[in-house]
Amino acid sequence: MAELIDKNLLLRPFTKLDIPDIARFCNNSKIANNVRDFLPKPYSETDALDFINICSKEDPQTTFAIEYNNLFAGSIGLVPMNDVHRLSAEIGYWLGEPFHNKGIMTRSVKLITEYGFSKLNLIRIFSGIFEFNLASRRVLEKSGFKLESIAEKAIIKNGVICDEYRYVLINRKYKLKSGQSFYE
Repeated sequence: MAELIDKNLLLRPFTKLDIPDIARFCNNSKIANNVRDFLPKPYSETDALDFINICSKEDPQTTFAIEYNNLFAGSIGLVPMNDVHRLSAEIGYWLGEPFHNKGIMTRSVKLITEYGFSKLNLIRIFSGIFEFNLASRRVLEKSGFKLESIAEKAIIKNGVICDEYRYVLINRKYKLKSGQSFYE
């Protein structure tokens, strides 16, 4: 299993010890309101265990627990695409409220992006952010992502229709294999 380290920050596999914290953090509307609807509401410890079991089967690992100063703080992952999009992945993340505004997520995004480019050989990492999630948009901008597009009225969250801001980061160091071309 992979571990990604940056000083007092560790991206690591989930353990069953994370279950209570995952359930507690995911039951916070400040988290739930900024992620996709597949996050159950309310969020139980059984939901946390199911999530951990799914993540434990990843090969290669693409979803990580965020640990800050030896405390579970949140989750970050890459969702690999398939078919003609197989060199791309969508990044997703959340951070428990006690850990907000400490630069943790920006550092985590940079770590997992480097992992995606160097270990998973991705060319493109992207994320679709709800227009009202200004904090997440700032995290991506500080991590080097560029606003690629705004899809008008593309999302419905909690009964509100809003725009989706699509951010992208391109791996400019991607190593081409014989017969491939890369146009910029």
